[in-house]
Amino acid sequence: ATQQFVPIEKIRDGIITLKSGELRAVLMTNSLNLSLKGQDEQMAILVQFQNFFNSLEFPIQFFIQSRRLNIKPYINQLEEREKEVKEDLIKLQIREYTSFIKTFTDNSNIMTKHFFITIPYIATSVGTNGGVFSFGDKKSALSEENRAFEAARMQLEQRIAVVSQGLARFGIRSQKLDTEEVVELFYKIFNPGEQDHSAPKLSEDIMK
Repeated sequence: ATQQFVPIEKIRDGIITLKSGELRAVLMTNSLNLSLKGQDEQMAILVQFQNFFNSLEFPIQFFIQSRRLNIKPYINQLEEREKEVKEDLIKLQIREYTSFIKTFTDNSNIMTKHFFITIPYIATSVGTNGGVFSFGDKKSALSEENRAFEAARMQLEQRIAVVSQGLARFGIRSQKLDTEEVVELFYKIFNPGEQDHSAPKLSEDIMK
């Protein structure tokens, strides 16, 4: 099955649990154009960036995803607007503008970039069966798994806070992805031909 090639066991509260038992959180950040800064400001940012790296006691991963700009929602909005307008001249202008946008985007490879940081945490109660936790009785195992997950999540949240505060010192804003956003991210990664489509909605049982 395709699932065996995906290293993710489950996603809960925006936290990714890998099949190895390790946890991951993903931050989305804005970009910073150094070429628009003065030389002194550039040096100050680079020094802060260096200090940020030196202060970390755990590894992080930077990931940049390039996507073709999805113009369909905007086109749909224009088409709906055309239906609502009564004046023929305005209808014609909207139709011509919509046609121009479609032609321009079809002939131009307009890309958007998204910037992510992955933060890891290895839980101490990893099972030996390739899963997340391993216990005997089903009810007690579930309760113990929830407690272990919450303890690991708190440790991971502390790392998230350290990274977010460090990035903020040189003007980078960050936000942790929630469960649906993480699913959407991995859907785009594993389905590069479906960039114009959203990830299918998953049930709560699958995401927990």
